[in-house]
Amino acid sequence: MMKTAVRMGLTLGFFLCSGEVGQARELLGRAGLGYNAQFSNADRAGHTPAISLKYGFAPRSALEAVAGFYSGAGGDGVVALKYCRTIRSENYVNFYFPIGLGYLTSRGTSGIEVLGGLGAEFFIPGVDSVGMSFEAGLSGETISSGTGTFVLKTFGASFLNAGMHYYF
Repeated sequence: MMKTAVRMGLTLGFFLCSGEVGQARELLGRAGLGYNAQFSNADRAGHTPAISLKYGFAPRSALEAVAGFYSGAGGDGVVALKYCRTIRSENYVNFYFPIGLGYLTSRGTSGIEVLGGLGAEFFIPGVDSVGMSFEAGLSGETISSGTGTFVLKTFGASFLNAGMHYYF
C-alpha cells in the first residue's frame, strides 16, 4: 500500500514539475475515447471498467457517456452519464467537478448510482491528445435486491485506474 502511494506521488510530482510552459488542453469540440472506472461496477465481483466517450460541448463543460459489461457467470454492467465542469486550468492539468448518474447491475441485483466530487485530468507534455484522470468524492447507490437498500460511500481512484481518454 505504501509503495503504491509513493509511486503515485512521484509520478504526480513528475507531471506537475515539468519544465515546459503551457496551458491545459482546451477540450471544446473534441471527443475523447477511453475508459472509466469511477462507478461501483469496477469495485464489484466482475471488476468491470467501462468504455467511455467524453465530449467538450462548451468551453468549460464536458459530457461523458459510460458503458461496460461482463457477460460471465453472475453478469455485471453499467450504463451512465457524467457531467464535468472545469473549475481551474493549470499547465497540463484541468481540475473539474464531476456529477454522474448510472444504472448498475451485479450478480442478479441492479440499482442507480449518483456520484459527485473533484477530479483532475493530466496531459503529458508533447502527448497532448492523451488525458489521464483521477476523481474522488461521494457516491450514493440504491440497490434493488428486494430490500431497496441505500448506500452512501466515499470513492477515489488514481489516474492509473480511474480513467484515460484519447482526444481526436
